[in-house]
Amino acid sequence: MQVEYMASAPSLEEVRSLAGVTVLEFGTPWCGYCQIAQPGLERALARRHDVHHLKVEDGPGRRLGRAFRIKLWPTLVFLQDGEEVARLVRPASGEAIEQALEGVVA
Repeated sequence: MQVEYMASAPSLEEVRSLAGVTVLEFGTPWCGYCQIAQPGLERALARRHDVHHLKVEDGPGRRLGRAFRIKLWPTLVFLQDGEEVARLVRPASGEAIEQALEGVVA
């Protein structure tokens, strides 16, 4: 699991070329909702060594967040081979994240 938000996000083309399952987490280090979601996200990803996790810092003018139409933080975008297959906005629990992962990785 990636711990820090990336100040410099990958390009949309780089994201689209990712192989396997990836969770893109959009948020900021100072966002209270993002901080609250971290323990559940950590638990959900702890056993999933087959899942890539990218924490992308979002905000005005951030192209990747705009490409994925991010409105609220945190937003988790689940990708399979670079294509969005699921999304969670402000996940309420680690269980919600685990259920979403199960649906993607199944």
